[in-house]
Amino acid sequence: MIHIIAVITAKSGRREDILELVRANLSLVRAERGCIEYSPVIDMEKSPAKFGDDTFVVVEKWQDEAALAGHRTAVHIAAYAAASKDLIESRSIYLLQTLPME
Repeated sequence: MIHIIAVITAKSGRREDILELVRANLSLVRAERGCIEYSPVIDMEKSPAKFGDDTFVVVEKWQDEAALAGHRTAVHIAAYAAASKDLIESRSIYLLQTLPME
């Protein structure tokens, strides 16, 4: 399984605009082959450490590299990237794997 943490910071005051685009894609992404989880999240009000008002995080889990490759080349992801590119200040994508515990 592949875990992804995507940290996306919008240009000042534009986070909700990007989240609207993300919401429009949720059902399409979650229906992709190999998508286990795709959850946009924001800071809790009482969080001791915060990403900030312009940032959101997408927590993703994918079955394997082939599923992730399919996601990256999906038409709806290309459309999202084109629509959001002028709204994004920065983006960091962390690809993670489960640590063997035995």
